[in-house]
Amino acid sequence: NAMKRLCCFVTLAICFVAFEFCGYSQTPPPERPPILGIDHVSFYTTAPDGVKTLYGGTLGLASASPVELGGLLRYLVGKQWVGYSKAPNPDAIDRMDHVAFATTNIVALRQYLIAKGVTVPAIENSADHSLSITVADPEGHHIEFIERGKVEVPASPDSTVSRHMIHVGFLVHNRDAEDHFYRDLLGFHLYWHGVMQPGATDWVAMQVPDCTDWLEYMLNHPDHADLRLMGVLNHISLGVADMKKAQATLEARGWKPHGSEKAQMGKDGKWQLNLFDPDLTRIELMEFKPVEKPCCADFTGPHPSE
Repeated sequence: NAMKRLCCFVTLAICFVAFEFCGYSQTPPPERPPILGIDHVSFYTTAPDGVKTLYGGTLGLASASPVELGGLLRYLVGKQWVGYSKAPNPDAIDRMDHVAFATTNIVALRQYLIAKGVTVPAIENSADHSLSITVADPEGHHIEFIERGKVEVPASPDSTVSRHMIHVGFLVHNRDAEDHFYRDLLGFHLYWHGVMQPGATDWVAMQVPDCTDWLEYMLNHPDHADLRLMGVLNHISLGVADMKKAQATLEARGWKPHGSEKAQMGKDGKWQLNLFDPDLTRIELMEFKPVEKPCCADFTGPHPSE
């Protein structure tokens, strides 16, 4: 009997080792923690004084001390922020540095991404006690994920035009590759898509899994865009409830409609108004909800709010 029990034990041990060796582990794969929306977007600038005039003056956003290495300026949009650092190459046409999405658990997200085959560096600490990791998406965009620190964000002043950055957009060449990263791995989902001319999709809005913020693919553009086109494509959007009221606020601060800086109806049925910083990066004001039927497709997700 003792010999039989020993043989059974050895057999079970061998089976367990084989089970583990062949990849049939009892440990479940790590789950993706929530992704809560846009935390911040960082750009480069060759004209800091012009950025101050636009963000602090025209838009009325509160400034805050930079929290990232090399940061020159930071402006608060509710609990989010827009940052600027000195352009390392003034002749470069891409002024977008990185896009950051908030998460509740940076350690778990790092483990999840590694399990999915994504190369992920060590976790970094920021001056505001946030924890973050930065990865490259399939097209090389720098994407940061951040677990916010416990520092209280000051209330937005009454002068601010917007308290919610509702989306960020950038140039995309390969939608399938980006979809695999953002949709399949990270859980982003389609909010809306539109076209400039029939026959091709030009904009794809992918909402984050656990919020109404979205990432906008800017499709069907040349590989070698100039500074102006790249500034139009690589942009941010600040949500407003009433575009007429927002425009009146801008005009009271000395801004006047001119050229492409004017209120217009978007293909998605929402009022929008474009501003440009000194390096031609677009800051789009957009109403939270459509007032007309969108041109090309129905919305498939909830609309943002303040």
